[in-house]
Amino acid sequence: MSRQHTMTEPSTSFENFGDQFGVLTFTGDVMLRRLDSEVYEKLNRTMEHGTALDPAIANQVADSMKEWAIEHGCTHYCHWFQPLNGATAEKHDAFLSPRNGGGAIAEFSGDMLIRGEPDASSFPTGGIRDTYEARGYTAWDATSPAFIRKTDADATLYIPTAFVSWTGEALDEKTPLLRSIQAINQQAMRILKIFGSDKGVSNVITTLGCEQEYFLVDAELAAMRPDLLICGRTLLGAAAPKGHQLDDHYFAHIPEHVLAFMADCEEKLYQLGIPVKTRHNEVAPGQFEVAPTFENANVAADHQMLLMQVLERTALQHGFLCLLHEKPFAGINGSGKHNNWAIATDTGKNLLKPRSETHEQLQFLTFLMSVIRAVDLHADMLRASIASPGNDLRLGGNEAPPAIISIFLGEMLTNLLNELEEGKPLEMSGKSLLDLGPATMPELPRDSGDRNRTSPFAFTGNKFEFRAVGSSASVAWPNTILNTIIAESLDYMATQLSERLGGDHSKKKLHEVALDLLREVTKEHRRVCFDGDNYSSKWHKEAGHRSLPVLEGTADALPLIASDKSKKLFETYHVLTPREVDARVNVLYERFCGIVRIEARTLLSMLQTMVLPAAVRQQAELAEAVASCKAAGVEATASIRALEQLTTQLQHLSNAIDAVRQAVEADCDTQDKDARHIHDVLLPAMEEARQIADGLEEVISYDLWPLPTYAQMLLSPDC
Repeated sequence: MSRQHTMTEPSTSFENFGDQFGVLTFTGDVMLRRLDSEVYEKLNRTMEHGTALDPAIANQVADSMKEWAIEHGCTHYCHWFQPLNGATAEKHDAFLSPRNGGGAIAEFSGDMLIRGEPDASSFPTGGIRDTYEARGYTAWDATSPAFIRKTDADATLYIPTAFVSWTGEALDEKTPLLRSIQAINQQAMRILKIFGSDKGVSNVITTLGCEQEYFLVDAELAAMRPDLLICGRTLLGAAAPKGHQLDDHYFAHIPEHVLAFMADCEEKLYQLGIPVKTRHNEVAPGQFEVAPTFENANVAADHQMLLMQVLERTALQHGFLCLLHEKPFAGINGSGKHNNWAIATDTGKNLLKPRSETHEQLQFLTFLMSVIRAVDLHADMLRASIASPGNDLRLGGNEAPPAIISIFLGEMLTNLLNELEEGKPLEMSGKSLLDLGPATMPELPRDSGDRNRTSPFAFTGNKFEFRAVGSSASVAWPNTILNTIIAESLDYMATQLSERLGGDHSKKKLHEVALDLLREVTKEHRRVCFDGDNYSSKWHKEAGHRSLPVLEGTADALPLIASDKSKKLFETYHVLTPREVDARVNVLYERFCGIVRIEARTLLSMLQTMVLPAAVRQQAELAEAVASCKAAGVEATASIRALEQLTTQLQHLSNAIDAVRQAVEADCDTQDKDARHIHDVLLPAMEEARQIADGLEEVISYDLWPLPTYAQMLLSPDC
């Protein structure tokens, strides 16, 4: 993904972008023109500063939304939410309602805006609700702007909402994320108050910018691949002669067909108020990236779901299939979603931006060490937050960080922590200049630290880049966990500072206390910091010596979310109740086991109905050739050898099919045992079958092979 990223200073305001581009978004100038000034101010304070929503304004907001939507051709509205299935959900209701005596009236009240009542029985609940307990509620999230989605035939008003059970328990991704943002705000404000930096600040938010990688494949070729259509990745496929060995696709000229697709996507995204900024070719053939600027984390999470949908739908209109899977093609670069996270005040101050002035430097270090402490204490939870079948295939491979969570700080911050630990004066090195030699070339300002593309959690100047998030994932869940663990560390730091200060709040005392605390935290938790090559086997051994958790797969990681430590953490900061934690773990287990079993059954079908028949036909042709040679008295050594080798491979394939079938049909009595069986038995059996099938692809005649090859799909001139 982009090494030199455009997101240099996280923004805290969505409004300005909405004014300029979000023509189909109910925000900024649209709100200002259509709402009374008092109503506008109240809604804007909720959106921009996190104040409580005043229910009294709902009717006027609803009426204005309805008029605006109808002017843009909307006939329906929907509460748009994110259930626990990894997708989005919507139920459309018409604005028109019949009237007594005939006719109809356009109707949309404050009650309709604030609350919806979708059937909750068919969404994953993880055991919170039985199937017969169907009532659920959607609740308007005023902090995320409503928007209009248009097609050639229709337009609909979409209202971002939370989704909860009749019992009030969260059944979605948004509710815990909003709770975790609130937890960050409460604890960060305590830090600011201690340092006297809370003047004029009413709210602290997390900001987010998520780079999105994806592949484009010719839709006609993809239609001939059941694995791509059903699973989003290839379950078979021998490597193409050329992958990314020459590094000639990365940042290369964008093909015209792809550029037309990108431009179409950008126009649709701009209309929805989604601030995309960067586009380019990625490392692998057929792989590309789009990156936005920073937004409020909650809005950014909503926009990520929309962005993926726009990519997929627009790709089909341009003759492509867009693949968001983390590892759609074996042996080449996988796709991630770099989660660029920062923390900022509602006055626009980035709290992770290094400062040289002593007082502000100590405040920056307090926030920095809170993050380091959080990642060290809860690396297992952070790893579990990005666990999925697709990401298990990607992590540790080309361009992807390993499953061991560590932090890259860079030279400047590493030196700063060394000075802190050793009790030396803290010196913040600034940017230097690079002299390129020729007088015609400008001197370039050089950043104080390098980047580390192998690190899963890297400081990149004024933000942390969580590089391990998978490309198909909702960012809400990893950010919920990230926010919660950091809120706990901010709480710890604030409590320690307050207790040690006692009644003396002088600057001198604060500096002494803060330095002592920072030194203690640094010594205890910097084991999680590593600036070297995360791919090296040496680091894997070193991580073990440092007692960092090494969790290879989803089956290893998920149990940690259900631990007592995890439940207590979520409950303490009012992010999730123990029942809500258990529900999410159950759903994650169901998704992991369900996805892999779907892949296994798809693989079996392809092997039995496509690969095996092709191999048998090849065997028949070779047998006929051998018989013809013998009948003619011609030497048939090469044909006999090829026939013998193919016959052996066919037997291996038959055995492998049996092994996959037995593994997929195994019955385990608990979810964790099922996940363990899938990790230890089914996935290795699938990989063995794949290796045999890929070997057959390399010897079966081109005209007999039934599937589009990697070379055809990845080396198309259109990509």
